[in-house]
Amino acid sequence: MIETVETQIINLEERLRQAMLASDVSILDELLAPEIIITNHLGQLLKKQDDLAAHASGLIKISDLKPSEQHIQIHREIAIVSVRMQILGSYDGNPANGDFRFTRIWTVSSRETWHIIAAHIGMVI
Repeated sequence: MIETVETQIINLEERLRQAMLASDVSILDELLAPEIIITNHLGQLLKKQDDLAAHASGLIKISDLKPSEQHIQIHREIAIVSVRMQILGSYDGNPANGDFRFTRIWTVSSRETWHIIAAHIGMVI
């Protein structure tokens, strides 16, 4: 049975969520494109290496990550995902809990492999 693109993206989003929870740097490395642009909830611009290093060092620790309100748009080789996430965790030893919305842009390579090329995180108030 052939998966639809939307089903592939839903599965990749869940794989990403599990990798974030476990700080699984190898899976994060696989899912994030080398040239990814990440804008965090403070408006700071991060690179792939920054995100991987934060997970590898324990700077970011996520104990719970509950998704809701997931919206997916497919445009040929691009998928845009908006998902609301309830996060429980810490950043540099300080509590980092809250309600956030993630927007991610996935693109598929010539090898039929999906990667995130851009991510934006905003706090929901």
